[in-house]
Amino acid sequence: MMRKLEKLIAAYAEKFKGQPLVVTSPGRINLLGEHLDYNSGIVLPAAINRYIYLAVGKREDNMINVCALDFQDEVSTQLSDLKPAWKLWPNYVLGVVKEFQRSGKELSGMNIVISGDIPLAGGMSSSAALACAAAFALNELYQSGFTKVELARIAQKSENDFVGVKCGIMDQYASLFGKENHFIKLDCDSLQHEYVPFESERLEFVLFDSGVKHHLISSEYNTRREECQQGLQAIKATLPNVVRFTDLDEKALIQFKGQLSEKVYNRCLYVVQEMKRVEQACSALIAGDFGRLGGLMSLTHEGLRDLYEVSCKECDYLVDIVRKNEGVLGARMMGAGFGGCIIALVEKATSQFVIDQTKHAYKQQFGKEPKVYHTAISGGSAVAEMAMA
Repeated sequence: MMRKLEKLIAAYAEKFKGQPLVVTSPGRINLLGEHLDYNSGIVLPAAINRYIYLAVGKREDNMINVCALDFQDEVSTQLSDLKPAWKLWPNYVLGVVKEFQRSGKELSGMNIVISGDIPLAGGMSSSAALACAAAFALNELYQSGFTKVELARIAQKSENDFVGVKCGIMDQYASLFGKENHFIKLDCDSLQHEYVPFESERLEFVLFDSGVKHHLISSEYNTRREECQQGLQAIKATLPNVVRFTDLDEKALIQFKGQLSEKVYNRCLYVVQEMKRVEQACSALIAGDFGRLGGLMSLTHEGLRDLYEVSCKECDYLVDIVRKNEGVLGARMMGAGFGGCIIALVEKATSQFVIDQTKHAYKQQFGKEPKVYHTAISGGSAVAEMAMA
């Protein structure tokens, strides 16, 4: 992290002069609860030790300059003329600026330089981390007084309205509220949360990147959301006490099997089953029953693959290969789907063997080795203190 921060600050100083405010916002893993955030469900993410780094300073004019250090790319626009850029990456920053404007906050022009070490399109929410970094930084720079919950909503709304991805709030919340060695049990309807400890010296979460890049704008992500809402509305017409999926169990859902299309029914079935698994996972974490936890992860992958249909052959292969190894308690596809990473719960003593075996098998099957990421559960968005000295 320190080297990335030093390089970021040096790049800012060379291009814009002066001492910037620097913040970090982490990516995230999600233990269970994929696709439940926009279904007003309960999810179980955690921030990880991979970050977006953002340096920002005020200007005296109306100009906004945003530079992506890792892409060697930049975009300039006027504060009074904010609209989506033709390229995607700046919109996660500009959309946040737009939301600050809509809230009535007084802003000036600004210079922004960004960098990061979260793999792009890998299921670790680099986009949400970027939006949260921008929101957290502007809140600090202009002393806007927003709470973390309000910042999460701003970051989410910027993605929904400015970028055009109808994402839920889980990724943004995890990036802002992360706590070291804890998962966040988040109710995405009430935005109430509690921390659930992950206490194990012998286990770690290892991510295997399929190398298949998912891009939510062009995927069926928004379609899944519409299918779930279609099913929920049909269920409400018969069961008016059902307000959201948490009011529904599998026994009640089964009566709609003939009324809903097979596709819509399967989407709803996955959501209902996954909500139950999240609760079971929290109990397993508290009890230290990691075998049970791993089993739930594997069941989630089967649901994502067969009912929600957001996996791909590469992710399915990785999950199957990884799970065949001793020392692997469970594995599943992670993130929105259609590519990206799988997450595996692995005994540290066997993790290198698992990695070597998986790389070899995957290369034989697909002609390339998967990238591998060891993760540690970290804290959330913060000011980088070294930059303020």
